[in-house]
Amino acid sequence: MNVQNHPVVSREEWLAARKQHLAHEKAFTRERDKLSAERRALPWVKIDKDYHFQGPNGELKLADLFGDHSQLVIYHFMFAEGWDEGCPGCSFLCDHIDGANQHLAHHDVAVVAVSHAPFGEFQAFKRRMGWKFDWVSSEGCDFNYDFGVSARAEDVAAGKATYNYEKTDGSEEELPGLSVFYRDDAGEIFHTYSTYARGLDLLVGAYNYLDLTPKGRNEEEIMEWVKHHDKYDDAAPASCCHSG
Repeated sequence: MNVQNHPVVSREEWLAARKQHLAHEKAFTRERDKLSAERRALPWVKIDKDYHFQGPNGELKLADLFGDHSQLVIYHFMFAEGWDEGCPGCSFLCDHIDGANQHLAHHDVAVVAVSHAPFGEFQAFKRRMGWKFDWVSSEGCDFNYDFGVSARAEDVAAGKATYNYEKTDGSEEELPGLSVFYRDDAGEIFHTYSTYARGLDLLVGAYNYLDLTPKGRNEEEIMEWVKHHDKYDDAAPASCCHSG
């Protein structure tokens, strides 16, 4: 859409168009509520595998990632062994976690990022980004493979690699995703949901702001404009609310 040549109308005409769009927004909201209910009604899979992770104090089990909560959201952060910094897109998404976590932690939800790289390799990057959320390593176990965000070289070569529940021709070392787990009163753990690719959009609050603006997301490829938050040009125009 060319915002420079956008129709300009009277307030009355705008109000009529806005009310018509409001009806569509309300219908979408009802459909979204229906979809969310359908998601919650999905069957679960019991986790019997002994996954292990590395955290700041040594080895952790999947159960440890829950803390005192019954619900666990894991963000599969793209950071492989030998990388100097994390994926810019994953970093964009994770910039939103700490603010939400202040509330989620008080509503029976733990949020943890998991990466394939050894734990020590992403600590400097986490400090650089200023993040507080828990971030652990899945090095040495099948977690990334089992939950669809890493592909073994032999599966890629054999054309058996999948992403987002479909076969993929890609050979990416790491891919993004999110998985959700539930722990019952007996301590049993269940996998309830996973999502990938555009399914992660809901976690990116900045996109929701952009979707409200005249130019929208204004990108040719998903997140092609996104940088680590400490790499944006300092010469960018400041908000009018910023004092000099």
